[in-house]
Amino acid sequence: MQPVDFTTLCAIYADFRTFWLPARLEQVIQSDRTQLALALRTLDRRGWLRLCWHPQAAHLCLSSPPPKVPDTFTFSDQLRHQLKGLALVEVAPLSPWERVLDFKFARRPGDPLQSHLYVEIMGKYSNVILTNAENLIITAAHQVSAQQSRVRPILTGQPYEPPPAMSGATPRLDESFERWQERISLIPDSLRRNLLKPYRGLSSALVRSLCAQAQLNPEISTDQLSDADWQRLFDSWQQWLTALETQTFQPGWTDSGYTVLGGDAQTPADSIQTLIDRYYSDRLNQQLFQQLRHQLSQKLSQTLKKLNLKRQTFRDKLDQSADADQHRHQADLLMAHLQDWTPGMSEIVLADFETGDPITIPLDPEKNAVTNAQALYKRHQKLRRAKQAVQPLLQATEAEISYLQQVEAALDQLDSYQQAADLTALEDIRDELVEQDYLSSPQHRPQRENAPDPFHHFQTPSGLEILVGRNNRQNDQLSFRIATEYDLWFHTQEIPGSHVLLRLPPGTQPDPKDLQFAADIAAYYSRARDSDAAPVVYAEPKYVYKPKGAKPGMAIYKHETVLWGNPGEVERQLEPK
Repeated sequence: MQPVDFTTLCAIYADFRTFWLPARLEQVIQSDRTQLALALRTLDRRGWLRLCWHPQAAHLCLSSPPPKVPDTFTFSDQLRHQLKGLALVEVAPLSPWERVLDFKFARRPGDPLQSHLYVEIMGKYSNVILTNAENLIITAAHQVSAQQSRVRPILTGQPYEPPPAMSGATPRLDESFERWQERISLIPDSLRRNLLKPYRGLSSALVRSLCAQAQLNPEISTDQLSDADWQRLFDSWQQWLTALETQTFQPGWTDSGYTVLGGDAQTPADSIQTLIDRYYSDRLNQQLFQQLRHQLSQKLSQTLKKLNLKRQTFRDKLDQSADADQHRHQADLLMAHLQDWTPGMSEIVLADFETGDPITIPLDPEKNAVTNAQALYKRHQKLRRAKQAVQPLLQATEAEISYLQQVEAALDQLDSYQQAADLTALEDIRDELVEQDYLSSPQHRPQRENAPDPFHHFQTPSGLEILVGRNNRQNDQLSFRIATEYDLWFHTQEIPGSHVLLRLPPGTQPDPKDLQFAADIAAYYSRARDSDAAPVVYAEPKYVYKPKGAKPGMAIYKHETVLWGNPGEVERQLEPK
């Protein structure tokens, strides 16, 4: 993940200062342990400033409103108490070439300062620290004790001290070409390393951008550069310093991340704020997605393993119960031939009532013929009762396995993060498993209001709309809320998969190509994705039912028609909208 370097911080700061000062602080919301949102209002606009001190994704930017979650964090509570009624009157770097911004608060512009909010964007050492006007620390996103750091403890009531000054020379526009070249080429090494070592304020992303603008490989050795190479690199260096001095930036997307200088941008960005917001939101969502998917996958795998063992145990008991009638038959034979029994017998061979075939009956030598027969009758009753008890347990276990396989099929479709809707769909699966008591409830669960349309969308060759559920919640919503009497419902036959809805305007009859298209979609979004073909049923929604008490995503149907879906066609021809 690309960190926010000094140049990027300058671009964010310059853009923010232009449009958002002064601003009244209206609200403070902490959505998780590493993110804070400040609601700011100016004379003509209102927005949210996100401050993030995540070790791998520390940043700040204007963003969308935070999710509505219970805010029980002490840090945000103290900020609300201390900054209530104040205005943000100034934002300034704490010192040159440091990634620390000082947000200054007062009653109104021109009044004495009341508080400082120091935002330190320094990788794993990132922090947000609130002080009073005398710079005494009131609270911090995370405090650092003297045992944790002898260099710079951060404790409530102590004076705020800036981070230790960085080593290295300060980049200057007036530095001569010869002196600049001497610093970089003093010891031959890769150009990337030699640019990073002697100067402060540089980052790997910035070095890549400067080298790309100069058409140089960052890994080339400095002793292999020609005079023309050095001149192009120096021109890039000067352009960078000029951009910092004039605060003119060109945000854009690169192959590996983003840039604010525009030199190696592949696609320009609308603004620096949207660029930073989208990049770090996506990266943090991707990280959450991977962690949550791993957790759900492990839980499903472990639960299904236990249920399969449980099912096998029930089946073994039913196999044993199948011998119940045999024990009763042996007891009947023994009672009918009591005269053939002699004391001390361990077995007796008697002719079957119907076939006349010899049947060997094991006996207890310590018991007589009647008590042996009674023991056989008791075993028959016990096995018969066991069969009656085990059969519903086996059915319930098989239904639970079928349900979890359906959940697992939905999880298989969410194999990687592409957009915010992917994380939302995964969180729906998590919430569903919480409701079904397979997982414990998370501490904070956002209330996703006005969420984007979560379904997969496709168009048939005739232009008809197809909706595909991404989890059991969405499947239920498609099948039992959205579907109308004119639509058609598709699902793979006896194979876990998504519910698919072919939307039809009233009076419209789908072409065979449309039906085949929908069947291909249903086969693709199922466990049969890697098969050459899979049976798919379709029916009118009025013939699709949810059994009473059934788990999410489970449905039964009648009056269905079977088609063979080709999942390979979807991969070759279709792209989701």
